[in-house]
Amino acid sequence: MKDFVFRDYPPLTDGEIDLVINEKRPAGFHPGWVPSYEYHICLHGKTEPVGHISLRIGNVRDIVMFGGHIGYRVDEAYRGHHYATKACRLVKQVALDYGFKELEITCNPDNYASRKTIEGIGGEFIEIVDLPEDNDMYLRGERQKCRYRWDIGKTLNTKS
Repeated sequence: MKDFVFRDYPPLTDGEIDLVINEKRPAGFHPGWVPSYEYHICLHGKTEPVGHISLRIGNVRDIVMFGGHIGYRVDEAYRGHHYATKACRLVKQVALDYGFKELEITCNPDNYASRKTIEGIGGEFIEIVDLPEDNDMYLRGERQKCRYRWDIGKTLNTKS
């Protein structure tokens, strides 16, 4: 990923939420990490974040198997409005621009809300994997990840 170049994107919106780039993290921000776009999830027209979503641009083993191309979190007070689902659908545009046809998304097996989000965007369950002992998530106490694959190349419609 030495030749990776970040692109400039305007805020992404669906009229209900806006994704605003908060940071462009280069590869090596942490060892083994790939470049990523870090977005604030904001209610449309507002500046205060209600959550965040990351799009990781790369296919290294730790991303594909454990971390996923997309990571998200919605603040507790704003959960239940499908903001993570909507944010995934919006960030899909950037992934397509980088040539992705499929995205790997992971979550903890007991995170039923996240599993529902991934399934709601069309993610297909692949497997549950054990985290290796040297993985940063393992070191934080996590032990397994559910792996999903989201086929974003089958349609250009952002509602898929």
